[in-house]
Amino acid sequence: MAAGAPFDQREGWIWYDGKLVPWRDANLHVLSHGLHYASCVFEGERAYGGEIFKITEHSERLKRSAEMLDFTIPYSIQEIDAAKRLVLENNGLKDAYVRPVSWRGSEMMGVSAQHNKIHLAIASWEWPSYFDPAERMKGLRLDVAEYRRPDPRTIPAKAKAAGLYMICTISKHKAEREGYADAMMYDWRGYVAECTGANIFFVRDGKIHTPTPDCFLDGITRHTVIGLAKKRGIEVIERHIKPEELDGFEQCFITGTAAEVTPVSEIGKWRFKVGPLVKQLMDDYSAAVLPKKRSAAA
Repeated sequence: MAAGAPFDQREGWIWYDGKLVPWRDANLHVLSHGLHYASCVFEGERAYGGEIFKITEHSERLKRSAEMLDFTIPYSIQEIDAAKRLVLENNGLKDAYVRPVSWRGSEMMGVSAQHNKIHLAIASWEWPSYFDPAERMKGLRLDVAEYRRPDPRTIPAKAKAAGLYMICTISKHKAEREGYADAMMYDWRGYVAECTGANIFFVRDGKIHTPTPDCFLDGITRHTVIGLAKKRGIEVIERHIKPEELDGFEQCFITGTAAEVTPVSEIGKWRFKVGPLVKQLMDDYSAAVLPKKRSAAA
């Protein structure tokens, strides 16, 4: 598979509505409801050494996200897990990104689409670190986004839904144009929320502080890292964090399937050190996701 090719022009296999189809044939009609009205949910997963990390948790969240958007994916958790493994195997991948996506089809065109077919597709491709490795170890520079995470009374905030990422794309584009790697977003109340595709953590006096995920996605990687920190006896405090508090934090890092555990050195006017606690969690996360790969190399 040509890594640098456009995503619609690659070689390989995509699982589409129950069967493997050639990569270039995995298409949908331009009048699909998921394209026009954002009735679309997805997951981002990583495979390490041929094993998809937290595979079932991701499949469960995909199903929940669809239900929040008022549709049901017509496959069981076990069937989705098996399809993801099949895609990975048939594309000959060991270390890869896995992308399941489900959407309403084209039977009805309009806001109302109760009878549209629900589709599911799963793709996988090689994808190295989300950020430049050298920059990553120095700590990312983040902008502060203009758009905010909305009030959960206005959106299905707990769904991993395509429409919720519109403001993320806008914010990340603006940050990159200004020389930053990403942007930190506030929520509608003005509290620190997350980055455009990752959860955020801060360190002060040996304790970790992280925003309460009451209006944004409570990430699977986020949960994993919180568990790793607690296993080391590090206190993790989930709470609302005001922007003015950022002056008092010593370290900062973000987490996500794509970002994994990545330190942050700068958010707008605020500066942070890439300290030992963050480096330890980076090592712990690598150990958690890579045991089979390490065993194979031994």
